[in-house]
Amino acid sequence: MSPTRRSILTPGALARVIAGWGFFVLLQLSGSLLAPPVSSPLLVGALVVIVGVILYAATGVVQQAEHLAHRLGDPYGSLVLTLSIVVIEVVLISAVMLGPGEHATIARDSVMAVAMIILNLVIGLCLLVGGLKHGDMAHNRTGTSNYLALLVVLSALAFVLPAVLGTDGAYQPWQEISIVAVTVAIYAFFLYRQAGAQAVDFTEVDPRLRPGPETAARETTTHPSLRSVLAEHRTEILARLALLVITVVPIVVLSHDMASLLDDGLGRVGAPPALAGALIAAIVFLPESLTALRAALAGEIQRVSNLCHGALVSTVGLTIPAILVIGLLTDQTVVLAESPANLVLLGITLGLSLTTFASSRVTSIHGAAHLVIFAAYGITVFS
Repeated sequence: MSPTRRSILTPGALARVIAGWGFFVLLQLSGSLLAPPVSSPLLVGALVVIVGVILYAATGVVQQAEHLAHRLGDPYGSLVLTLSIVVIEVVLISAVMLGPGEHATIARDSVMAVAMIILNLVIGLCLLVGGLKHGDMAHNRTGTSNYLALLVVLSALAFVLPAVLGTDGAYQPWQEISIVAVTVAIYAFFLYRQAGAQAVDFTEVDPRLRPGPETAARETTTHPSLRSVLAEHRTEILARLALLVITVVPIVVLSHDMASLLDDGLGRVGAPPALAGALIAAIVFLPESLTALRAALAGEIQRVSNLCHGALVSTVGLTIPAILVIGLLTDQTVVLAESPANLVLLGITLGLSLTTFASSRVTSIHGAAHLVIFAAYGITVFS
């Protein structure tokens, strides 16, 4: 094995892959053992082990994402992690849609939970811990503004317009085709610009993270382009990307398998059904959340924005069109219109996000404000 491969396929990385996939296989083989009704001790034990395996595997995803981000630079490094997780999440939701039973609201519930978790919980924690450690942190307002502009538009198309234009919270078929077309078009245009002419808008601008004048001048003339980086380090990049995907797949699949156990457990204690969707969304996006928190501790607030805002833009931009297409092909109703309470919270969240990132420097107070809105979301779920 070459030195490069040995540095990638470390014992720890292999152990995390084996743990994730091994426990997934074990869970499938013991399906009858965990079939309802399950005794309370067995249910609690299975959930504890599943969450433990997911947390262990998530650390491997974070490591590979950080190596890729260092090699490729932002926004490309963050984009790799974001798209890998979001694409798998889309496949997961699509599989549920194609399975037995009625799942008219799964896309709405999943994406809304992801939005509240990312925009309020994760970003709130990142701004809080980053602000307490580093003080005021400068971010690239042009790039963040692009993210938030897309989120306002995509959220309106997904959750607001169906209540006004649709029937019983769902678009009519001809409306669904139009929504799919414009959503995919704006998302594709955003990716084209982000990875191309506007890539610089998503890079760090905090003076504490930028080199001095002499070093900056030297790096300006010697810093390689993305094409040259891919050509020189193709083997390493492909290997780390493959390892990242192989490690993240069991996290998402185990989260899906955990859903039935979680529903059973929450039902026994009288918890609301929406809580299960929020917990699963939190676990699915755990690798990205951990990466964002590590970036915040390092003072890399623009990378936090790239990871969090980028993840939500990709989630809405990919999930909603995919579910609408499946609904059209299978003649299933896809209910997207949100409840009045959640629409109010979403509007407050987007307004707070615009206010927070309109400032040239974000602080721990901004983070605390986002955490309060997440607490309000929690109250809404239990209400």
